[in-house]
Amino acid sequence: MSTEHAITNRTLIERLSMSNSQDSNQKPLVAALASQNHAETLKDSEALELVQRRHAHLGGSILFYKEPAHIVKGEGIWLYDNKGNKYLDCYNNVASVGHCHPRVVEALSTQAAQLNTHTRYLHESVVTYCENLAATMPDGLDVVMLTCTGSEANDLAMQLARMMSGNQGAVVMENSYHGNTTLIASLSTCLSAADNRPDYVAAIEPPNTYRGPFRAGEANLGQKYADLADEAIAVLQASGQGVAAFMCDAVFDTQGSLEAPKDYFQQVYAKIRAAGGLCIADEVQAGFGRTGKMWGFENFDVVPDIVTLGKPMGAGHPIAGLVTSRAIADRFAEQAFYFNTFSGNPVSTKVGDTVLAIIQQQQLAQNCADVALHLRTELAKLQHKHPLIGDVRGLGMFIGIELVRDRDSLEPAREAALIIAEQMKAEGILIGATGRYGNVIKVRPPLVFSKDNADLLIEKLDKLLSELAS
Repeated sequence: MSTEHAITNRTLIERLSMSNSQDSNQKPLVAALASQNHAETLKDSEALELVQRRHAHLGGSILFYKEPAHIVKGEGIWLYDNKGNKYLDCYNNVASVGHCHPRVVEALSTQAAQLNTHTRYLHESVVTYCENLAATMPDGLDVVMLTCTGSEANDLAMQLARMMSGNQGAVVMENSYHGNTTLIASLSTCLSAADNRPDYVAAIEPPNTYRGPFRAGEANLGQKYADLADEAIAVLQASGQGVAAFMCDAVFDTQGSLEAPKDYFQQVYAKIRAAGGLCIADEVQAGFGRTGKMWGFENFDVVPDIVTLGKPMGAGHPIAGLVTSRAIADRFAEQAFYFNTFSGNPVSTKVGDTVLAIIQQQQLAQNCADVALHLRTELAKLQHKHPLIGDVRGLGMFIGIELVRDRDSLEPAREAALIIAEQMKAEGILIGATGRYGNVIKVRPPLVFSKDNADLLIEKLDKLLSELAS
């Protein structure tokens, strides 16, 4: 497969690692983990044949790594390939409670053997799950609408916001990703250049206090970054679009796992609501305990109007949705009809309810907080030892390790990030790369990640950083 072909068929992971800047020195980056030419790199004829079959019939078929991982089994925090090699999974947040959790497998198989159909019939598991899910939310967020994917959830959230506000415009972050429906792809600013966006989209700089316009040590960082929303609001109002919603994920995944100032969301929410818009918390990545709290927005003492959910909700099973207020849900129901054949089916909701119970009963949000504290402490030691590490940040078990060539200029070390991602796989560790410049190592393992797992990650990362420096 040629490089030209690889770029033409960029998958999400590639697009998330590129900069939207029009600067000629920041051209689109071929995926941090995507292979460009398997024919030249693969020595295993069996693997090469499978790759060729995949490319022949699977659209957008670009794989992670130059030597793609042929994963055939998952168990807890571990993945296994077809050769019996074992990998510590530091990447897959979808398998939230661990790969193939016995209780999830049992719930899925038992319900699938009994009934799976749409929600136009009564079924207790659907209602019970919605009750249990709503119980985890702040007062007033008590109506659940189920979808199959996070993209659908965000799309539905925007429909709600547009109908409730009477406006069309959306304020989002630069280099954001919220999904791949037609509407939500247009709000995913990492997928297009700034001069190719519809006039209902206004993007603002994320609160990057490491390399953004306002940096750590300055006063009133939350206010300074929140004030950037003023111009976006003005632009949408001047164009006649108005402000329907502000959509943001609390972990700022595609921006490099940022830590927003504590008061940032409070101030942005106030501005959006004053302009007549709704505040949508995209919890597709941050939700279900990953940040050390059940919901990412809880870290900032705000209550959104709509909370969207996905990825970890079914620990690998496709279930997603949103939670909103009765007033918003009723207003929408008066003017529109929402039905989704597969969402909220008995199997999906039984799986979702089981995942929710495991997270609560095993106190996995607290586990994320505890293990993250340990891991951040050890990463700080590596940062002191290795100049390549410019910054370590994140919420809970969603950690970004930003690599730089120089700590003064902050020149992104994107090549080093690619090398480390590849070499960590060879060491039996699966990690990702993200950020506007593709130079942020992303650590977002299943919620059952332990301190021992963290120590193994640190050991292997320290080894590779030392080799790169030699």
